[in-house]
Amino acid sequence: MMNTILDRITIDDELCNGKPTIRGLRITVQTVLDFLLAGTGEEEILYQYPALEKEDLQACKYFAIRLMERKFSIREIAA
Repeated sequence: MMNTILDRITIDDELCNGKPTIRGLRITVQTVLDFLLAGTGEEEILYQYPALEKEDLQACKYFAIRLMERKFSIREIAA
């Protein structure tokens, strides 16, 4: 599945402020994940964004899962 992520998720500093996008389109991984989290079905997302493919949605999910493999720490920030 890593090949799917590498083929479909792109990061370009010049596109969408460097946020991960799908195949260099101006559709961010975050946008897709936000729709999925809100309960929007995959078919509806594909209808609203005809440039997307079902494999793009899968790649977004796997991308998010792979991010969770990283080590994170939460620190307080002075107000």
